[in-house]
Amino acid sequence: MSSPRVISVVAGSPAHNAGIEIGDEIISIDGERPRDLIRWTWLTDEPSPVLEVERGGLELTVEVEKEAGEQLGIEVHSALFDQLRTCDNHCEFCFIYQLPPGLRPSLYQKDDDYRLSFLYGNFTTLTRFTEADLERVITEGLSPLNVSIHAIDHAARNDLLRNRRGGPSLRWLRALLDHDVEIHGQIVCCPGVNDGDVLEQTLAGVLEQYPELASVCVVPLGVSKFNTEPRMRPSTRDEARVVIECIERWQDIFLSVLGRRMVHVADEYYLLAQLPFPEAEVYEGFAMYEDGVGMGRTFESEFLEGQRRQEDRSDGFFAWADRTSAPAGSRYEAAADLSAPPTDYRGPRSAPTPPEVASTAGSSGATLVMLRPRTNAPVGVLTGEASAPILRPLIESLGRDDVRVVPVPNEYFGGSTSVTGLLVGEDLARVLGTEPEGHRYLLADVCLSGGRFLDGSTPDDLPRYVEVIPTDGAALRQALES
Repeated sequence: MSSPRVISVVAGSPAHNAGIEIGDEIISIDGERPRDLIRWTWLTDEPSPVLEVERGGLELTVEVEKEAGEQLGIEVHSALFDQLRTCDNHCEFCFIYQLPPGLRPSLYQKDDDYRLSFLYGNFTTLTRFTEADLERVITEGLSPLNVSIHAIDHAARNDLLRNRRGGPSLRWLRALLDHDVEIHGQIVCCPGVNDGDVLEQTLAGVLEQYPELASVCVVPLGVSKFNTEPRMRPSTRDEARVVIECIERWQDIFLSVLGRRMVHVADEYYLLAQLPFPEAEVYEGFAMYEDGVGMGRTFESEFLEGQRRQEDRSDGFFAWADRTSAPAGSRYEAAADLSAPPTDYRGPRSAPTPPEVASTAGSSGATLVMLRPRTNAPVGVLTGEASAPILRPLIESLGRDDVRVVPVPNEYFGGSTSVTGLLVGEDLARVLGTEPEGHRYLLADVCLSGGRFLDGSTPDDLPRYVEVIPTDGAALRQALES
């Protein structure tokens, strides 16, 4: 078990005034060694905590004068100080098994840690959940949590997770709900495996056994070209339409029985089925927005109204693996003592810079020289192929012939991978290399984590100057009108 290491101290904060320095390791707080950011927050919330600090091989005792609830003013290196609880399932559909070789080691970490579910919105299967975990969730109020359900039938869930504890572990879902923990569920729908009758049985089981669930999202299986599982394949258009019809029928049932629809379909299904998204009210507050449920409808509304509606955004695939602390804007940032969260790469968010020569250092260390485009230059909106059908009618509604959508095929992951969040520098560079110079190119920041694409490259490595903007419709509208 490691100790939290200080990576930032806010000037004028209680920690700064007490002499805490960057690089200090906090051995204990009031005699307790914190094991994660959650416990750290509880301990540092107390008035005048006493810290045991290791600095340069020496141990120091530091008493910090502060009021109860006042932030300590320290940012630490990680969300977990003990060992990550790894996943012991072997799901055929797991996307980590479908990653190409050579990525950052952190991206291959396969977690099943309920703490990361609380902190970052990760999904846990509960197969490694224990009585001690249940007690901690209840006593410390660790809610909401996200749970991967996939199937209610024990044999079917065992098969999907390739774990004989798959089915029996659903007892923890019942226990959590019995203690009023807010739970959001997910079903990864694999064609020919847990769709059809299995999906019907799962939704019936949810209504009968787990009606207290806050929401359930049904998402399609993602398949990359590195998939080695013969049963795993993308859904066809007809299969997507069958899933949508099933969910919409069950939404009516849930609405009549519970007064709410509860279960929702990911946007990818509607795009695959070539059907329009439901109206905004069907999403009942967009509880599963981060899982791709209602993103298209929300983006459309933001673009047309020029106002951002969703504040809790993710900032890239597997972002949690690379973060040094709770993500800015996450549900836990307000409770955590993160006065200076790390800043991700962000491009211009206001009026673009006038034409000038910009010297930047790419990930290879070489100095790159790019000419920033004119503010009135033609605009290309870079996006994944899945998002292009959403963006095109919105761009066309502006009546401008100087703005175009530039879909970027994802050859890096291949297969059915087409979402913007999985775009990498290699694919962007290939497409931009064929695009005209002097144009403005806009890119949503969802494909970046810590300023890097999944392939390790950065926006500075691209052959054209790219403006990275927030992933919402209002930001795109503002960038186009600036």
